[in-house]
Amino acid sequence: MGRVSMAKIQDPNWGACVKMTNGVIELLVTVDFGPRVIHLARVGMENMMYQDFTRSPLGQKFGVYEDQLRLYGGHRFWIAPEIMPRCYYPDNAPVAWEAREDSVLFTAPAEKINNIQKSIQIILPEDDPVVQLEHTVKNIGAWEIEFAPWCLTMLDQGGRLIIPMPSRPSGFLPNRNISLWECSEMNDERVYWGKNYITLTQNPQKKNPFKLGLNNEDGWAAYFNKGQVLIKFFDPILDGYYPDNGCCFESYTNSVMLECETLGELTCLEPGGECGYAEEWELYEQTRAPSNDEVEIAEIMRNYIQE
Repeated sequence: MGRVSMAKIQDPNWGACVKMTNGVIELLVTVDFGPRVIHLARVGMENMMYQDFTRSPLGQKFGVYEDQLRLYGGHRFWIAPEIMPRCYYPDNAPVAWEAREDSVLFTAPAEKINNIQKSIQIILPEDDPVVQLEHTVKNIGAWEIEFAPWCLTMLDQGGRLIIPMPSRPSGFLPNRNISLWECSEMNDERVYWGKNYITLTQNPQKKNPFKLGLNNEDGWAAYFNKGQVLIKFFDPILDGYYPDNGCCFESYTNSVMLECETLGELTCLEPGGECGYAEEWELYEQTRAPSNDEVEIAEIMRNYIQE
């Protein structure tokens, strides 16, 4: 345990990065490109993030700018809805960073075609398994822009995601929105539709993608993998104005990774204005991953989630 340390290092796979640790957890953030949180783990344990060491371009379909968007992996910051070409602006250029007392501010180059600039401030409290992330979008253009902040965390294969179902009493009216994409089959064996939880399991043998979204009103989701559990906390707005038919949470999986995604409300940002969006991550040792049994899920999550 001890004070927070942060230092620029040269990673053999990712080049210039900033390493942050508080003695409990450690993370690595790229600055030759990104920013991407490319490594997150309890000290001495395996990385929870998916990494694409080949830096695969997503293909000509996404090569709408001077360069192509590359996969990389890790945690990234986008804006929703997923509109071509706006979302697919490459994050391949060097990132400015500024170390503070217990945090680092990472600022990406301005996206001049999109008229925005994105930044992530990562705060690492002392001695706790906690990471706080403040995401900011600034409108650098001359006209109003409508979008929603969108935080996507690409997690490594082999794990299971737990998503709480909305449980707000609504009488005879519906209390949840479930969105599915054209790639999704409702009988996909990777997804379990329960009364209180949805589980989504990453399966390296299943090549076809699957994506779902919903109004996650509890404001958390948990990914179990590698003897650890990563819990993402966020602050949903009940009946908020969200993209994708009212989704404040989404998840996508394929044969190599699983994405845990949170979204802010759609907002109209005036020229010169800024929009912020926060997440908090907690990372614990957890050797026992739950099955699809909802009693078992509730029993395990009671260790981490306060009602």
